[in-house]
Amino acid sequence: MNDALRERALRMLARREYARLELSHKLAPHAESAEGLAALLDALAASGLLSDERYAAGRVTSRGARVGDARLAHELRSKGVASDLVSTALSGGEDELTRARRVWQRKFGYRPASVDDAAERGRQMRFLAGRGFSGETIRRVLRGILEDD
Repeated sequence: MNDALRERALRMLARREYARLELSHKLAPHAESAEGLAALLDALAASGLLSDERYAAGRVTSRGARVGDARLAHELRSKGVASDLVSTALSGGEDELTRARRVWQRKFGYRPASVDDAAERGRQMRFLAGRGFSGETIRRVLRGILEDD
């Protein structure tokens, strides 16, 4: 069974990166014992096939174009990635303000009709907040757009 579990893990890792905790949850129903599973995960990590650091960097690269740092951090922590690896991966990615401007441009692409158009401004702010961008970043994006006149 140990060889079958290893084969299953390698097939999964061949398709995409997994965080250690995520892979552990997926393999647990097929493992004979928790100790055997932990030993397999340790061996995969030692051989470089399983890496939380690589998983975090890849996740930030793929999801970073659409969501903010808060949402990325939450997603990574929910997959069991350590906080220090999360902060390292986020600092290595693109600036949150640049990403927020790009997301705003793709969704809206226009300024509110006037500075006093509170309903539209609120809608745009809620959209960016829902994507996980910080309040300061959202204010800077919308302030920058309005100042470009």
